[in-house]
Amino acid sequence: MREIKFRAWNKEKEIMVYQNEDDSEEYWDGVLSSDVEMVNSTFRYGPSSEYIWMQYTGLKNETGREIWEGDIRKDSLGRIFKVVFYDDLAAFYGEYPGGLIQSLADCGPDSEYLGTVYENPDLLEAAE
Repeated sequence: MREIKFRAWNKEKEIMVYQNEDDSEEYWDGVLSSDVEMVNSTFRYGPSSEYIWMQYTGLKNETGREIWEGDIRKDSLGRIFKVVFYDDLAAFYGEYPGGLIQSLADCGPDSEYLGTVYENPDLLEAAE
């Protein structure tokens, strides 16, 4: 069974926060415990407009790193793609510049993590 996990991009603070992180202290990257508690409470009580939500795909790459919606990755051929969820197809895909999509199961497992669409949008621009 696929593990269901979420993370959230805080649009105002421009930080990534992960669900169920330990919220007992301040983090190294500027994430305060209150940010983590906001994500956790949002899952309990409803959505907040200051966050963009992303889901864990259930896949890991060859090094064991989790693959998340919103990741920017490089496949074994050196092509850069972003991980997206298509509602119409009810699945995660790799979306390449120019609109090409490929099943994440085909392009993801041997891909290299480069960043996220929110933290590193310039990576996608460079790939076009």
